[in-house]
Amino acid sequence: MRSVAFLRANIGEPVTIGRLSRVAGVSQRTLRYAFQEVCGVSPKRFALRQRLRAARERLRTADPDQTTVTDVAMLYGFFELGRFAGQYKAAFGETPSRTLRARVRHQLQHAG
Repeated sequence: MRSVAFLRANIGEPVTIGRLSRVAGVSQRTLRYAFQEVCGVSPKRFALRQRLRAARERLRTADPDQTTVTDVAMLYGFFELGRFAGQYKAAFGETPSRTLRARVRHQLQHAG
């Protein structure tokens, strides 16, 4: 699906349904139906999930001494930090800051 590839290539950018439908070469209605049929969610929900997953992966691999949750949130287009934290926790069952610190906890547990 061209629209999925476009969303992944522009993961940190706000993408409107209108722009996405132009990229896909279909009407907005057709795009919505296709996403619902293939992905089980709307294009907007799909894009949000992709951005949240990308943020989670970045938080998991980041050095907490060099990176903040705010840095990662902004990188993936989340500018309302409270909303980001709530969506993140709903999706993954933990706060973004906990994910960021998990790498350090893991290293300490396995240090010797």
